[in-house]
Amino acid sequence: MEKFTRICRLHRLLLGHQHPVSHRTIVDSLQCSRATINRVIEELRNLTCDPIPYDRRRKGYHYLHPERHKTDLPFLFFTAEELNALLVIDRYLETLETGVLNEALAPLRSRVQALLGGHGESDGEELRRCIRILPLGQRGKPGRWFSLCAEAVLQQRRLSIDYHSRGSDRRETREVSPQRLSHYRDNWYLDAWCHSREELRCFAVERILQAELLEQPAQAISDPELDAHYAASYGIFAGPAQTVAQLRFSAECARWVADEHWHPQQRGTWLPDGRYQLEIPYGNPTELIMDILKHGPDVEVIAPPELRTAVITRLKSALEKYS
Repeated sequence: MEKFTRICRLHRLLLGHQHPVSHRTIVDSLQCSRATINRVIEELRNLTCDPIPYDRRRKGYHYLHPERHKTDLPFLFFTAEELNALLVIDRYLETLETGVLNEALAPLRSRVQALLGGHGESDGEELRRCIRILPLGQRGKPGRWFSLCAEAVLQQRRLSIDYHSRGSDRRETREVSPQRLSHYRDNWYLDAWCHSREELRCFAVERILQAELLEQPAQAISDPELDAHYAASYGIFAGPAQTVAQLRFSAECARWVADEHWHPQQRGTWLPDGRYQLEIPYGNPTELIMDILKHGPDVEVIAPPELRTAVITRLKSALEKYS
């Protein structure tokens, strides 16, 4: 692994300099002896089929064909640590259950595993055993239409979808202009302009029962408009934030909550007694109430009154189940 990493670093050093690189600079960068540097240079010559000549006038080594090596064999010039990081990313992507991504990344996975194995590193199977990624709240695979949704987003074309809404328990056919694919709490959503409702909507991809890619171009919505609709309020519920929740957490719970990201515009304040107050903008309170309830007695809703009342009502209803 050490030899492999030195070869990678020398390759980057040569590409990163417009002028020949001196022997002393290479020694300082790779932190090894002059004899080792000579061996590394020879290894790199064999790998790249480039003579890497020494320029006596400018006293340094350089690639004879630097432009060729900026794109030639890119995976060869990752360090072992970077290759391992790629496998960790690949392991994470496997948990997204997209099918099409796993299939598309299979050649990359095989190439990285082969490179690691050839340099004495643990293979992909060993990494899979050592790393666990546990999806929480995943409702199932996004279904066979995920790839078509992605294609529609990237090509900016309309989709006709047969959609079964959980909220209304109704099945409808809609024509939509896809804008983005969002991965939220281990589930995929299609953010799109719905031509039937004439407004922006959010569709759970796993609830798409049928889809057809249409020839018409999608109606374009600007990023600021999309962000204002989908990112202003709390959670998956879109729309503008209408008010700000003030939540006060116990000192014990605060050690975790203070480091958590609840909303892009959240504001947190440490109180003198060690408690932590969190302010979160929201519109539809449904998801926020669920997240408040999971903290039980460690959180109190300070404001607004309607949110506090809604949480009290839910807690009383839960208590009645056990009385």
